Amino acid sequence: MKSLKNIKNAGSAVMVASALLSFFLPTVYAAEPARVIKITARRYEFTPSEITLKKGVLVVLQLSTADRSHGFYAPDLNLKADIRPGKTTELKLSPAKTGNFDFFCDVFCGSGHESMLGKIKVVD
Repeated sequence: MKSLKNIKNAGSAVMVASALLSFFLPTVYAAEPARVIKITARRYEFTPSEITLKKGVLVVLQLSTADRSHGFYAPDLNLKADIRPGKTTELKLSPAKTGNFDFFCDVFCGSGHESMLGKIKVVD
């Protein structure tokens, strides 16, 4: 009889301890999924050519091409990638500073290549 009472007391103690732990321990939430921005390169342009991001918020740039090989280079954000036909290239970015940052194609793609530019605006 005494051991049955000890088991009941132990069970009660475990329930009380569990309740206290759940009350005092911080709740852990799953991180929000990163925002995905699709950028398409084609001869002499990026679509979209301007994007706005929030400082410190993770985004994934999904780069693809509608025609031939291109490049994506944003030197001030330390981003560089080759964009190949039939493939999607992903770049993860969590901007640490605000401002306007240029990107451009760094793979020569023809006589309009120099106009293949874009801008990333990072805001608070």
